[in-house]
Amino acid sequence: MPGQLEIIATKKVTATDDLYQLIDFLNRNLKDRDVVFGLSKSDEANKLVVTIYRTE
Repeated sequence: MPGQLEIIATKKVTATDDLYQLIDFLNRNLKDRDVVFGLSKSDEANKLVVTIYRTE
């Protein structure tokens, strides 16, 4: 299926104000390497989950 994403890795991290900027920076600069970075809320307070995807 085109546009499918494969999860490469996930990591739970402490939420910081700059984390969204870091994910945006990585996505802008590594999009030609077939990877996408995602950020989502964790069930734990003050934690976010960073996910690295491979695009196919």
